[in-house]
Amino acid sequence: MVFLTLLVWVYMYIRRISFISNTKLSPQDLAVPGTLAQISPPSVSNPSDNLKNLFEIPILFYALVLYLFITNQVDAVYLNAAWIFVGFRALHSVVHCTFNHIMLRFYLYLLSTLMVWFIAIRAALNHFVT
Repeated sequence: MVFLTLLVWVYMYIRRISFISNTKLSPQDLAVPGTLAQISPPSVSNPSDNLKNLFEIPILFYALVLYLFITNQVDAVYLNAAWIFVGFRALHSVVHCTFNHIMLRFYLYLLSTLMVWFIAIRAALNHFVT
């Protein structure tokens, strides 16, 4: 997930710098917060939106992974769920940053997020039931 975030961050800046260079915008043109978002086409704003998404649900994932590691609870079920989460989040980012088919993106997000909730609920049950 960290490397996915890095890749999206690099891609976002490639798209932004290219857009700013091609439109001959000056730094002063972008001084007002939100200006770039307002004038950017989806090919520029979508990677930025996706980067913001990578600081939402994935933060819960990071916390859960750390908790499971510290409490020595990592097993094959958690590992498989984690890789499913990462895989579907990577596909979500590819879709969001490129052709942005909304329903496909939604289903990829849904499947990935269900894995985080599965991990969280299983960890909570293990904590409170055991």
